[in-house]
Amino acid sequence: MTKSSTVDERVKNAGLITKVLRRPEFGAFLGAVAIFILFATTDTTGNFANAGGIAGWTDIAAPIGIVGIAVALLMIAGEFDLSTGVMVGTTGLLVGLLVTEWHLDIWSAIAIALAFAALVGFINGYVVVKTKLPSFIVTLATFFVLKGANMAYTKLVSGSVRVTGTDKAAGFDTAEAIFASKIGESGFQISLIWWVVITVVATFVLTRTRFGNWIFAVGGDANAARNAGVPVDRTKIMLFVTTAVAAALVGVMFVLRLRGMQAGQGVGQEFYYIIAAAVGGTLLTGGAGSAIGASIGALIMGMAYIGIPFSRWDSDWTSTFLGIILFTAVMINTYIGRKAKGGKK
Repeated sequence: MTKSSTVDERVKNAGLITKVLRRPEFGAFLGAVAIFILFATTDTTGNFANAGGIAGWTDIAAPIGIVGIAVALLMIAGEFDLSTGVMVGTTGLLVGLLVTEWHLDIWSAIAIALAFAALVGFINGYVVVKTKLPSFIVTLATFFVLKGANMAYTKLVSGSVRVTGTDKAAGFDTAEAIFASKIGESGFQISLIWWVVITVVATFVLTRTRFGNWIFAVGGDANAARNAGVPVDRTKIMLFVTTAVAAALVGVMFVLRLRGMQAGQGVGQEFYYIIAAAVGGTLLTGGAGSAIGASIGALIMGMAYIGIPFSRWDSDWTSTFLGIILFTAVMINTYIGRKAKGGKK
């Protein structure tokens, strides 16, 4: 009997190019390169590609990336959180009210705000897994509850829709240095460091830990994952908590940097986090994605926000441009994914 010359596709080794194409962030990387070249060549100020320009678009991208990474992990598990944007404002307002109305030190206020966010995330996750309601409905309800409470309670307590004076709290200088300072004289915000560290940690969790395997399994097929012994409900709840805490971290950064917070801060940003994750190759249906991809998606958004005015384009078209980027990136990621199928990783 002679050996067949054909190799079963299921056990065939994939080449380097195929492995690269299979990476969920590959399409986003190509998009980031294209966007950078576009704005670097159309820039009328000469600043887009220098240190000052890079500091500008990474400053925009960092908070989007920090929350976008957590949102990406949740989306990989097959769920959505539409309350992340308003959570940024809620925690910022909470820190502000705790230090101005109740005279707490800044660190106690930050700890309470993060704990509050974790509680809200736990409630979101618990309701989703116990009621089996769609997560976008549950978190949309949370969005409206927090949005109304932000406005009404802030006006009730402070007589205004804005909280100011957080810089007078004890411990403010130390907290500002950790969460809201600039790195030397370069103009880069320390949020960039937080963003990079969170990207590295999230990538390690996704690719090198059992919990990361659980995330992919839950998003791929929750029933099969449950039958294989994966704690599906616990995994989802933990991801909802992580997403809420990531949004709270950004809220803390903003309230320290701005020395105050508006009641409407963060509203609408939840879509930017989802866009960053989707542009970075995270499937809306769950089961695939990466933290690096979400960070690249955030970087693209940061470049767009700075590049459009630098190129003297009408800034009113920014949202339209982001919508085109989202649609194009999803189409490219889908096309590349289909082309790269087959063979063993």
